[in-house]
Amino acid sequence: MKHIGKYWAIFKTQILNTLAYPAELAWRSLSIILFLWVFANLWRVAYRAEGSGLLNGIALKDMLWYLMLAETIELGKPRLARVMADAVKDGSVAYLLNKPYHFLLYHLSAGMGESLIRGSMTALFGGTIVWLMMGPPPDPRGWPLAAAGVLGAWLLHFCVNALIGLAAFISEEVAPYEWIYQKLVFILGGLFIPLDLYPLWLQNLSHYLPFAYMLYGPARLFIAPDIGLFLNVIGGQIFWLTTLGTLLFLSYNRGVRRLAINGG
Repeated sequence: MKHIGKYWAIFKTQILNTLAYPAELAWRSLSIILFLWVFANLWRVAYRAEGSGLLNGIALKDMLWYLMLAETIELGKPRLARVMADAVKDGSVAYLLNKPYHFLLYHLSAGMGESLIRGSMTALFGGTIVWLMMGPPPDPRGWPLAAAGVLGAWLLHFCVNALIGLAAFISEEVAPYEWIYQKLVFILGGLFIPLDLYPLWLQNLSHYLPFAYMLYGPARLFIAPDIGLFLNVIGGQIFWLTTLGTLLFLSYNRGVRRLAINGG
């Protein structure tokens, strides 16, 4: 319990740190309003051109609620790749390794604390604008299922971001990896277009990769809660968390063994 307590303290401290700058927090979260306004108009045109109230079974209202949650996950996710890479490059990782906590678990706790606040604020602004444009959100009874999916999605994002950050042990510059990862999430995760509208072969490919469980799965659960879909999403997240988590700890241990301080 004592070990859990120190990470819980880090989590709460990061929440307070994030709340300490309300103007910056609100400004970053407001970007979702422009995003949703633009895509609301784009999708209105698409539905009008289709001449139907549904696209592959998704109504316009549900499409906007899907985009709201997908963008909330993306804007709220732990963005630690650059932070961890800088710690490796400037040598401060050696200082952090001497602290009475695990380097990865420290960043996980801090990242999730920040994600909780930023994600909540983004969902508040995004949910308000979609409600005003399209009407009330989906059945609240499905929200706990979607919330569990969002938590799993952020944990997956943490694993990949941490792996990218630890790549600084080898290449030092991680920005290209971060850029590639972001674009894979945008496309194969279904940020702008739900996977339901993709060609069948691309849908199948996406479901074999972790990106669909980072965005599409939780957002689809939000607009169409279903216990079968929930089990599929959570099962996929557990599989990829196990796989990526194992790879992350192996990479971390290897990086620590070959640690070379380059400055700081």
